[in-house]
Amino acid sequence: MKGSSGKPRAGAVRKKGKGQKVGTGGHSRKALEGKGPTPKAEDRPYHQAHKRKAAAERAAAKSGGRGGQRPGAPRGASGAARRAKSGDESEIVTGRNAVVEALRTRIPATTLYIAARIEMDDRVKEAVKVATNRGIPILEVMRPELDRLAGEGGVHQGLALKVPPYEYAHPVDLLDEVIDSGETPLFVALDGVTDPRNLGAIIRSTAAFGGQGVIVPQRRSVGVTASAWKTSAGAAARVPVAMASNLTQSLKALKERGVFVLGLDGGGDVSLPGLDFADRPIVIVVGSEGKGLSRLVTETCDAVVSIPISAATESLNAGIAASVTLYEIAKLRAE
Repeated sequence: MKGSSGKPRAGAVRKKGKGQKVGTGGHSRKALEGKGPTPKAEDRPYHQAHKRKAAAERAAAKSGGRGGQRPGAPRGASGAARRAKSGDESEIVTGRNAVVEALRTRIPATTLYIAARIEMDDRVKEAVKVATNRGIPILEVMRPELDRLAGEGGVHQGLALKVPPYEYAHPVDLLDEVIDSGETPLFVALDGVTDPRNLGAIIRSTAAFGGQGVIVPQRRSVGVTASAWKTSAGAAARVPVAMASNLTQSLKALKERGVFVLGLDGGGDVSLPGLDFADRPIVIVVGSEGKGLSRLVTETCDAVVSIPISAATESLNAGIAASVTLYEIAKLRAE
């Protein structure tokens, strides 16, 4: 600012020393702080991910659903089953044949989705009839919604079935229930078995030969899927399946309660026929067809049993091995 004489008023000009710069007084401090982390795509209203998330939430709100049943949780590809995208743990069985088979075997379900203006062939009519008789809600939706439920590459043929997650028991609780009932415990535990059809066959054999439950580990193992439920031929509705967060620790906990842990392996030192401890509480541990029992599980077993087979046959799959062992134990207990 200049005075009346035209000269700068004293104190109005800040002199800079050599190499010095005058600051802004902090006017740009907020700009220097930045705008924080970039929001997730689904949290940005203009992003396609946000729109897809909103559409999924609206669809989930419309579909509703019933809980409280013990379901199988189906997995798979087109024409079979996949995990739902609605944010819950439910899964979707797709395809006319797969849906009808699931309903025939009474797999627990919460919603039957039917495409609008679908051609009512025999399979669609049967699906609607069975769902109506079982009290399963039927929801008519547009095909784009079924496309979303089926997922990329999924084939739904105008039908989809929503199945809630299976409600697993706890291994120790399972043991307590059997002891309270006055029965001698007989369980089958799976170590690394990943084929749902093997699990279904084992559940069926367990029910057929007097077993009271099946135990699966939480990791690196198959769960009760739609395929397992169908293979069990309805036995999954009668035989509970328990989930062990750590199979080795769960087996040790059962051993502390007096349960004899019997592992199955082709190189076992005990032959199956004529087991002299068949009348004891037993948990049969079945390994994967390729790798067999894991090291830690083998070390936990009280005995490792082998099934005599022809030299021309290299090994038995998990489902058959469990069935043969269950039959032998049931026969010895009946003597």
